[in-house]
Amino acid sequence: MKKFEYTAVVWKEEEGYVSKCSELGVASCGVTVEGAVSNLKEAVELYLENAKELGIIEDI
Repeated sequence: MKKFEYTAVVWKEEEGYVSKCSELGVASCGVTVEGAVSNLKEAVELYLENAKELGIIEDI
């Protein structure tokens, strides 16, 4: 299994936290910082799985 490392940026909004992986253009949110990061990890995993299925994982 190939291992990837990406950056997560988290910031506070009025009603929770937003998390973003700028390298992939994937974002998520959560009520807490931990929730926002956890949701972002899941979103990135799904993004990478989809890229693999489409045969474009090497382009990432």
